[in-house]
Amino acid sequence: MSLNIVLVEPEIPQNTGNIARTCAAIGATLHLIKPLGFDISEKAVRRAGLDYWDKLNIIVYENLAEFKEKVVTKDLYLLSTKSKKVYSDVKYTKDSYIVFGPETRGLPEDYILENFDRAVRIPMREGIRSLNLSNSVAIVAYEAEKQVNFSELEETSKYFDS
Repeated sequence: MSLNIVLVEPEIPQNTGNIARTCAAIGATLHLIKPLGFDISEKAVRRAGLDYWDKLNIIVYENLAEFKEKVVTKDLYLLSTKSKKVYSDVKYTKDSYIVFGPETRGLPEDYILENFDRAVRIPMREGIRSLNLSNSVAIVAYEAEKQVNFSELEETSKYFDS
């Protein structure tokens, strides 16, 4: 199995491209929940120069209701600035689902409230609304990978010996 990165209604194609590259680098499955703010057809992906797109496992859902129906797990974490729990204070597994909301509005409040015990946040200074979505995904995804000891990732550098 693999870590699961879930983007609910992503709006900015560059963010999703960066997140897709992170998923390819760590072997995570990328779940995209429509509507999407961009085209992910083969032609559009090729035009954007996403040469790693074929190295991804991508699952697309028509809406959040379909995702909730098809993915039934307790190993689910929602990122929200409204949470009190910090992302690094939970125990991730290789099969965790880490859910992120749209760039301009975050996850729906009712979805957060349904799963409030599984909502986590990235600490920031007061007055800062949020981090960039692709940065947030990278921060939390690598914490999850660290917790499972980078089990599927390259252990040593192939370029230099120490």
